[in-house]
Amino acid sequence: MHRFLSFIRKEFLHILRDRRTVLIMFGLPIVQVILFGFAITTEIRDANIAILDMSKDRVTRSISDKILSTGYFKLDKYLDSEDEVEQVFREGKVKEVILFHKDFASDFKKGNAKVHLIVDATDPNTGTTLINYTSAIMQDYVRSTNAAYNISQPLSIETRMWYNPELKGVYYFIPGVIAIILMIVSAMLTSISLTKERELGTMEVLLASPMKPGQVIIAKVVPYLLLSFLNAIIILILGRTIFGLPMEGSVPLLLFETLLFILVALALGVLISTKAQTQQVALMISLFGLMLPTILLSGFIFPIENMPTILQVIANVIPAKWFVIIVKEIMLKGGGIEMVWKETVFLMGFVVFFTGLSMKNYKIRLE
Repeated sequence: MHRFLSFIRKEFLHILRDRRTVLIMFGLPIVQVILFGFAITTEIRDANIAILDMSKDRVTRSISDKILSTGYFKLDKYLDSEDEVEQVFREGKVKEVILFHKDFASDFKKGNAKVHLIVDATDPNTGTTLINYTSAIMQDYVRSTNAAYNISQPLSIETRMWYNPELKGVYYFIPGVIAIILMIVSAMLTSISLTKERELGTMEVLLASPMKPGQVIIAKVVPYLLLSFLNAIIILILGRTIFGLPMEGSVPLLLFETLLFILVALALGVLISTKAQTQQVALMISLFGLMLPTILLSGFIFPIENMPTILQVIANVIPAKWFVIIVKEIMLKGGGIEMVWKETVFLMGFVVFFTGLSMKNYKIRLE
């Protein structure tokens, strides 16, 4: 029995001395619980809206104040005309526009008032939730007004879904699927491949050859670059032919942005290979350092604006976030480079930063 207990004690010490094992056993569950707890939510908080009030009367101001006081919505701007609606949606910040027509108060007293709710339906779940929240608040205002004056005045609420009127979920998911697949093929497979070379000792031989470290790394990642780009084209063709995914914008621009994102993922894969000692470690880092953030913090499944501020800040360093925005802007909204230049600059910055850091690490290893 003493030997058995001693053996158990030895195994405990062996596990606890391995920092990576302890991190996986205790650190990973804690991080997952926190991320899933805050990121996975169907609630709406501080959703940016715009109000087009053509009546500017007491009733429209009361309804607007009631909507904004709930904490679910945050006023981004007041619009002056319907011509501005498309522009604010293209900018990507405003998710809903509330439109009050002229003489709203007068129509409200007559019982034939109408209000239009226009939402960006590139994310159909969020769009539907916004309409449900707004409609419920407005109907609550009508009920309280009717009860106060002992009258019955209905309010007609008409909705419009822009960019995805049929609320097809595939329009929302395919951009995120592209980002995840490209991250798997580019970053994960590249990091595992390069780490395998180091495990076998062939990478050091290549780095000691007359070829420069940069040339060695480029030669290793070019096949993954071409295969990833081919993968992206296949996904786009499938989305277009099978699911009817629209292509409102420029195809060459979309392909350029896709290539740029692949370069980011490849640079991340190379960077991981400089830190990982084994293929298993490279796989774990790729899965939990890249895959989970890509799924949870890219806006692919869960709206970033609904997350706590700290997670919104962290999301800014997730390359997939910017790529998903670019794909939706080009494919669904028909935006050009003038609409996605900021996101493009972010992706270029990631390429330069991760590539430079990777090359530096390989040079250090060679020296």
